[in-house]
Amino acid sequence: MDRTRKWASGLGVVLFIVLRQLTLALEVPLDLPQPPTITLQSPKDYIFDPRENIVIHCEAKGKPHPSFSWTRNGTHFDVEKDSKVLMKPGSGTLVIDISGEKAEAYEGTYQCTAHNDHGTAVSNNIVIRQSRSPLWSKERNEAIVVQKGISLVLQCRPPAGLPPPVIFWMDNNFQRLPLDKRVSQALNGDLYFSNILPEDTRSDYICYARFPHTQTIQQKQPISVTVLEMETMNETVAALYNVTDFYSDSPVGERRPGFMMPLGVTSTKMVLRGETLELECIAEGLPTPEISWQKDGGELPTSRLSYQNFKKTLKISEVNEGDAGDYRCTATNSLGTAHHVIKVTVKAAPFWVSAPRNLILAPNETGILTCRVGGVPKPKINWFVNGVPIENHSRKVDDDTVILSNVQSGSSAVYQCNASNEFGYLIANAFVNVLAEPPRVLTPPNRVYQVITNSPALLHCASFGSPIPTITWFKDSQTSIKNGDPYVIHENGTLEIHVAQPLNSGKYTCIATNNLGIKENHVYLEVKEPTRILKQPEYKVVQRGMSAVFECKVKHDPTLIPTMTWLKDNGELPDDERFEVDTDSLIIKDITDEDEGTYTCIMNTTLDQDSASAMLTVVEKPDPPTDLELTDQTERSVQLTWIPGDEHNSPTQTFLIQYEDLLHQPGVWVNLTEVAGTSTTAQLNLSPYVYYSFRVLALNQVGYSDPSQPSRQYRTNPAAPDENPSDVQGEGIEPGNLVISWTPLTGFQSNGPGLEYRVQWRQKDVDEDWSSKTVANVSQFVVSGTPTYVLYEIKVQALNDYGNGPEPEVVIGYSGEDLPLSAPDSVQIMVHNSTLAEVHWEPVAAPSVRGKLQGYKVYYRRERGLHETEEDAEQQDQVLTFSGNRSEGRLPGLQPYSLYNLYVKVLNSKGEGPASPSKTFETPEGVPGPPSFLNVLNPSLDALSLEWGPPVNNNGRLAGYTLKYQPVNSTSELGPIKVMTFLANETTITLGNLNSSMLYKFYLSAKTIKGSGPTITEEAFTAMDTARTHTFFVWTKKCLFLLSCVGPAFGTVNTSLSGDGAVIRWEYFGHHKTFYVEYIVENSKEDWKKELVNGSHSHMIKGLKPGTSYRVRVVARDPAVPTVHSTDEVVVAVPAAPSRQVDIATQGWFIGLMCAIALLILVLLIVCFIKRNKGGKYPVKEKEDAHQDPEIQPMKEDDGTFGEYSDTEDHKPLKGSRTPSNGTVRRDESDDSLVDYGEGGDGQFNEDGSFIGQYSGKKEKDTHEGNESSEAPSPVNAMNSFV
Repeated sequence: MDRTRKWASGLGVVLFIVLRQLTLALEVPLDLPQPPTITLQSPKDYIFDPRENIVIHCEAKGKPHPSFSWTRNGTHFDVEKDSKVLMKPGSGTLVIDISGEKAEAYEGTYQCTAHNDHGTAVSNNIVIRQSRSPLWSKERNEAIVVQKGISLVLQCRPPAGLPPPVIFWMDNNFQRLPLDKRVSQALNGDLYFSNILPEDTRSDYICYARFPHTQTIQQKQPISVTVLEMETMNETVAALYNVTDFYSDSPVGERRPGFMMPLGVTSTKMVLRGETLELECIAEGLPTPEISWQKDGGELPTSRLSYQNFKKTLKISEVNEGDAGDYRCTATNSLGTAHHVIKVTVKAAPFWVSAPRNLILAPNETGILTCRVGGVPKPKINWFVNGVPIENHSRKVDDDTVILSNVQSGSSAVYQCNASNEFGYLIANAFVNVLAEPPRVLTPPNRVYQVITNSPALLHCASFGSPIPTITWFKDSQTSIKNGDPYVIHENGTLEIHVAQPLNSGKYTCIATNNLGIKENHVYLEVKEPTRILKQPEYKVVQRGMSAVFECKVKHDPTLIPTMTWLKDNGELPDDERFEVDTDSLIIKDITDEDEGTYTCIMNTTLDQDSASAMLTVVEKPDPPTDLELTDQTERSVQLTWIPGDEHNSPTQTFLIQYEDLLHQPGVWVNLTEVAGTSTTAQLNLSPYVYYSFRVLALNQVGYSDPSQPSRQYRTNPAAPDENPSDVQGEGIEPGNLVISWTPLTGFQSNGPGLEYRVQWRQKDVDEDWSSKTVANVSQFVVSGTPTYVLYEIKVQALNDYGNGPEPEVVIGYSGEDLPLSAPDSVQIMVHNSTLAEVHWEPVAAPSVRGKLQGYKVYYRRERGLHETEEDAEQQDQVLTFSGNRSEGRLPGLQPYSLYNLYVKVLNSKGEGPASPSKTFETPEGVPGPPSFLNVLNPSLDALSLEWGPPVNNNGRLAGYTLKYQPVNSTSELGPIKVMTFLANETTITLGNLNSSMLYKFYLSAKTIKGSGPTITEEAFTAMDTARTHTFFVWTKKCLFLLSCVGPAFGTVNTSLSGDGAVIRWEYFGHHKTFYVEYIVENSKEDWKKELVNGSHSHMIKGLKPGTSYRVRVVARDPAVPTVHSTDEVVVAVPAAPSRQVDIATQGWFIGLMCAIALLILVLLIVCFIKRNKGGKYPVKEKEDAHQDPEIQPMKEDDGTFGEYSDTEDHKPLKGSRTPSNGTVRRDESDDSLVDYGEGGDGQFNEDGSFIGQYSGKKEKDTHEGNESSEAPSPVNAMNSFV
């Protein structure tokens, strides 16, 4: 009992070791000893063509290379003794030359053996057979005469061939006979008729057998079949045919289904696992039955199932044990059903569950070989070693398992497992190689693995060793990798990262270890970005002849080389220059119908790909409809039908029906009606007396088709008019007449010949009869002798040779107008203020208007100003019209303090009546207009003069002027306002106590007793002192002194000088411009220098040389417009350096500072002298006295620092110098930069045009930054310097 338990425990350990051995089984490196392994062999069943050599393959590998031998039919086959047999060098493959020999002599069962010093491997038993295609046995087929409707079987019975032949039926012309549900060929080759028909009569039913290996076809003798109707079947006919086969047992009529094959109610079928199951049911009956299948108690395996022969054959591929069961086929026609059940059993030849695998064992290890097979019935397993049954007691055999204990060096061998049952056998070789080898890493070193982010990464570490090495992994040569998320280390040493991320990139090291040594290998992982299509191609609907663009924008890892490929319908693009492939697009030009399809862009890299597809639909206007036909014809309607043309992928929306009137308007097609695009008929309403011809146009999304061919002509009979003329009017054009007009009927509307119009009229509200006149086909009639402007009732009726039109409607009209007779009375004027008056009048009586009252006209004219004595002869009458029956009106926009004259007239459609008596009125005083001008004169350091002119329009008695002014600083901020008033006769003033170099803004207005008028403004600089001021300019919107006009874009420009440079200011009247200032030294040939101006109308030019003159201009550009605006050039003279400077040597603070510095230096000298006399000599001092080291630096007189003592030559500073450890000085940022352009602001102007826009362009402070530092002296050196 204890020994049994101990053996079981040991077996568990052995099983673990062996399972691990199986899992890690690897190929043995070629430089190590290895038993033979069969690598290539012929199939078990080898059928050869006697016209060709027999080639039996047997290849093997091993170390040393194996030798080969053969057996035939179980005995040794001596290859060397047969001159017809050749074994290939270095191989076991046999080539048998059977030319001129009987091929049957080489039929048999062959087996190959491969042997070397470490074992023997054997091949399968290979059965060699010759292919055969025997002739058909001679037979005479009797003619067959059958009655219509019965079933019939024509037997083929081909000769047995090797392999079996392929059967098919043809006629004498080698045309295959048509097969269908009624006529079908069974799996055995017979031809079945479920019911026979007269058209089946023929004399050449021929069965053919094709033998695949020899590619020969054998033919059966033709079979003749005659099908007769029952009425013609009599004994005479039967005697004439002299037939032996005569089918007349069953009636001709319809009958229920019955099975012709298989017979009976049930049958059986056996199939082997893995093969294809073929079940067949062929039924007879009239009408022809339909076949259906089902599995009793189960479902049919739809994924492996197919139907053939019009569902008469059921095929199931890759049969397994679950496919066993009862299969029911059902035949059905209109008279009933029939059933047949096929009982299917599944057997199995031996198949591998787990084939034995090669073992590599170290000395004293234990291994297990397993040979697990399945089969029905259960296979029998036999074990062999080196081709010989196992007898050695060191190997324990337990059915499908062999246990090898404590293997020793030199015990390598090849083991064979043979499993067999009645349906076949399996044989497998597995070697056991006993080796003692230190680890080897078979994966090439420094291999680079590249994967895409979020995909798995497999880093291989294929190794070999005996005992099998243990694999460990490290990342970046430091971090030990253990099993667990995200890493998995497989048994074969492969490191797997389930979902690789960029952080997983790096260097990986695998180490293989066993008891004989250690070996490491490095690999690298690069995790790349995935390839993604960012913008996919979109569905396109394009008209023929146009172009289509498919976009396909892709993002990919920059280190991978992408390749863009376009496909059409999963194939290559057509080789056509109309297809242009760009970096991220496909352009198709001049599209044709053949270009329609699915276009796919595929972006490939070496690691991944992405693709996207889109459809291209080619559309075109429809083809014209065809086959127009007229039906259901009546006097006033007809039905039109047509056949639509091709829609070209765009559905027809509507059909448009047009007609041509060949009688009245030949050649002119008129739209009649529209119908839906789904219709092909239209009911058309017609008019009389028209010769119709119709055509149809189809409309889709692209447009209208070409017109169809016209229909045949259709004429309608004449009739009385259906309508009267339209737009009937009555209006007099002269006093005493009435013009009656209308829109005549067209020939189409006339409904018949002889079209005329009956015109009727009478005075409204007067008891009198209608006056009537019949006129020809005209459009007006004039009635004379009518009273002035009275109402008339009017009617116009159409008539022709076939009758009158409908009763016309009555229309109201007027006779002719005349000029009014009377003038308005009682004209009165009310003055509201200096610019508005109101006029009233008495309306004229209605009879005196003599027409339709249009309104009243008021004529008024300014005679003169009240302060003037003479009339203004240039003044014109002003007219205001007041529509309708008005009695008053307002007169706006009058000029104050003026005398006006006024009269009124009445107005009708004919003209104006007489004028009313003239009236005069005066307007009161108002505020005056703006002063005519404001000029700045004689600017000085603290004063300037102003001169102005009186307003053009005083609008009253001028009372005086109001002047306001205020300073404007450099940041455009306004200072306090000062106000001054002046009498009317004062037009000049000199202002004092002003600030020098200051911009002032002036506001001037005139006033009357009614108040102040509009203001005009002006701006000006006071002069600067001689050290700073160069010149002075004043600008307004007009052209002033010191500058000429520069065109409509720029106004005036001025320049001035400040301590930092020259200031340029300008006016600009354009919009959205970018300005820059250009300048150049006068009389220089250099290029103009440019400085951009950001968002202002002023700019300072810095860095100008004193004593130099410059030419300056301002340029405006707009990126969207090619026009460039420029000012005239202005000369700016920069004065020489000023001489007015303060002598610093005479300043008290400077003298005091110098005295303090001198006193400090004196104290330091005294201290140094005391220390020198008190301290004695130091060793360093003695060394200096001895060698007089030139590197000892004296105190610098210029900056007061001490020299440094240096005892190494590598760090010697220059004498008398001090090198800063870190010192930089920032240069001024250039004002000449052209990098940024700003948009110029728009100025605003008051009524007189002077500039009042916001000031911009603040003065920027220059920033000079510097930072100097020096290395602090060493404390030792500092002390030495005192010695």
